[in-house]
Amino acid sequence: MSGLVRRLGKVGVDTSALFLCDMQEKFRPNIRYFPQIVHVASRMLKAAQILEMPVVVTEQYPKGLGPTVAELGDISGAKKVAKTCFTMCVPDVMEHIRQSAGVKSVILCGIETQACIQRTALDLLEQDFDVHVIADAVSSRSMVDRMYAIERLRQSGAFITTSEGMLLQLLGDAAHPKFREVQKVIMESAPDTGLLSLKSE
Repeated sequence: MSGLVRRLGKVGVDTSALFLCDMQEKFRPNIRYFPQIVHVASRMLKAAQILEMPVVVTEQYPKGLGPTVAELGDISGAKKVAKTCFTMCVPDVMEHIRQSAGVKSVILCGIETQACIQRTALDLLEQDFDVHVIADAVSSRSMVDRMYAIERLRQSGAFITTSEGMLLQLLGDAAHPKFREVQKVIMESAPDTGLLSLKSE
């Protein structure tokens, strides 16, 4: 029965971690809807900090591709890891998650959808984590790559949702002690990140 419940994709603050993937300066000119994607990811980061969830931030070859963009927000309290491979599931990250007792679900934001997001999700699924891809917080250089990567992830068992949908599921109840703080994050609508154009193609 517990396995069945897990596959429903239910999330809880105490069993979830936020992964923020490779939102770096050199990607800014080429990623579709980059400012909007970062804005949505920043909303997720603020909420995760309010809810005191584990946060992981990776940077792909930062020496060449630059640091994480400043507008993502304060990542000083996050586990920050540099990498070269196309997955966030490097040893330092996985050790950090194992030390964060009880994490069963990973919430995934960042770029690129068909590269590091996809490989990270598949690696996590293989290790029996539930993976929740925030559709309005992932993107690619190509909308075609973004669309088919999201579909591929859905086929592989990842849950595809939106930033607001995820935040409300994490809270679960308007009586949650942090509800009003997170509500302030939710009340400003997320920007358009081109998802409706994907649906129309």
